[in-house]
Amino acid sequence: MEMKARNINPFTDFGFKKLFGEEASKDILLDFLNAVLEDDVGLITDLEFSKNEHLGPTELDRNVVFDIFCRTASGERIIIEMQKFFQTFFKERSLYYSTFAIQEQAVKGQWDFSLFPVYCISLLDFTMDKGESDSHQYFHKVKLMEVTTTKVFNDKLNFIYLEIPKFNKKLEELETNFDKWMYLLTKLEFLERLPESLQSKIFEKVMGIAELVKLEKTDRKAYEESLKKHRDLKNVMDTQRQEGFEKGMEKG
Repeated sequence: MEMKARNINPFTDFGFKKLFGEEASKDILLDFLNAVLEDDVGLITDLEFSKNEHLGPTELDRNVVFDIFCRTASGERIIIEMQKFFQTFFKERSLYYSTFAIQEQAVKGQWDFSLFPVYCISLLDFTMDKGESDSHQYFHKVKLMEVTTTKVFNDKLNFIYLEIPKFNKKLEELETNFDKWMYLLTKLEFLERLPESLQSKIFEKVMGIAELVKLEKTDRKAYEESLKKHRDLKNVMDTQRQEGFEKGMEKG
């Protein structure tokens, strides 16, 4: 029997931005970022949304549009991207995107090239590398490193990849706020009520925003369109993956 969705799918464009990309839900984004970045930047007490469209330095350069781009009160730049489907060069894509958050810090005139750290957080609704040695690792932190010493060469460019499908902790195994966020994201669409261990002001607010029956008519229409695009694209990708598998079996 197919489960009936009760809440918005957080991996749709509408769902992701409804939960994390609106001024009214900034406290939700703050809580999520603190769960992800606490070991790197300490407690983030406030942030402001920045424009998410960034222009290249010349008319010939490509523009980029971030899902969410914000700055902390202490100056860190944070890009949050939802990657729904595998792309061959998605790592290069995040590298390219991060350069805009670096370049926009340039100061006209005399400048000593001092920079605020940039964090590019990618939530992946797929697994990154099919043949990686640690198939259970779902939280990846990437920095510039000096190879021979394995010490951080520069801390101004940081990438964080969260592989959502690999998270399979059970409710009783959740320990940190990050664990709870990962659990909530994976279960949200069909979650009827918050488990006792997840009951908090922030998660209650997430449930209140995500509940389908509470969406206004215009939002419900926008969500249905976003969900249809999400499902259509997923179906195309699944079909291509299956055809590739079948061709491989024929050749093998």
